[in-house]
Amino acid sequence: MSSSTATTLNHAANLIPPPHFETPTYLMCPPQWYDVNYVINPWMAGNLHRPNRDLAFKQWRALHAELQRFADIRLIPAVKGSPDMVFVGHAALVQHGIAAVSSFAHPQRQIEEAPLRRWLEENGFLLWDTPRETAFEGEGDAIFDADGKHLWAAHGVRTCRQSHRHIGDAWHVGVSSLHLVDPRFYHLDTCFATLAGDFVLYFPGAFDAKSLAEIEAHYPAEKRIAVTEAEATAFACNVINIGKTILMAKVPGDIDYRLEQLGFEVVQVDVSEFLRGGGSAKSLVLRLSDTTLGAETNS
Repeated sequence: MSSSTATTLNHAANLIPPPHFETPTYLMCPPQWYDVNYVINPWMAGNLHRPNRDLAFKQWRALHAELQRFADIRLIPAVKGSPDMVFVGHAALVQHGIAAVSSFAHPQRQIEEAPLRRWLEENGFLLWDTPRETAFEGEGDAIFDADGKHLWAAHGVRTCRQSHRHIGDAWHVGVSSLHLVDPRFYHLDTCFATLAGDFVLYFPGAFDAKSLAEIEAHYPAEKRIAVTEAEATAFACNVINIGKTILMAKVPGDIDYRLEQLGFEVVQVDVSEFLRGGGSAKSLVLRLSDTTLGAETNS
């Protein structure tokens, strides 16, 4: 029996009903212990102990307030010794009440796994485990299409390609594997976002030629929104999308205008303190409700 199957059976034995959401719902973790204490991605280099925690709290609260206009928010307490736990989007991938729990590549982040598992179990989610030897980092590495029927997953400096089929099996969906070749874009959600209306927001320079061809074969030209390098390095693709609403960091260039021309409402929030740790708006939330729920309630 696999560990993932065992977890599901344990859930059934506890007779906990699976979670049901009427509105888009996200999990957030306050930045009580947020800092840059080590370097495990290129954005952390040069930023050791530079984040201002008071400013980080102010920015996190502003994002929380904006998101609360469009969605329900649940909170998980921060754990001392886990400075990156605020990036809760890296901790799991959730759909249909099933949570594929991350197996972090770096020991510094593995301490986050246990409290997140407990929170998910206590709230009725079925857990799908990833073997320790197969690195997988939640929504950072895998993103559903807007209709929730196909999964895009990346591999590169942080994640194993071998995890992709295993993650897809949790929902019995097809998986497209993309190869990240620029170390600045160590997670898929730093350079790729699926949006309502079957649009894709992406930075072409983050992918190898084969992966880029696969993206462009799947999405017709009128559905592809390519960002510039300047926009990408300001985390223009690390966005929260709920129907026609997009929450994103303050980004240079005209990406907000281009999105608005396509019918989106763009809400820009200053999350600059979190860019020092290698994350932005999307990294600070974990979607708990189904992908399609937001499109139905905010389109």
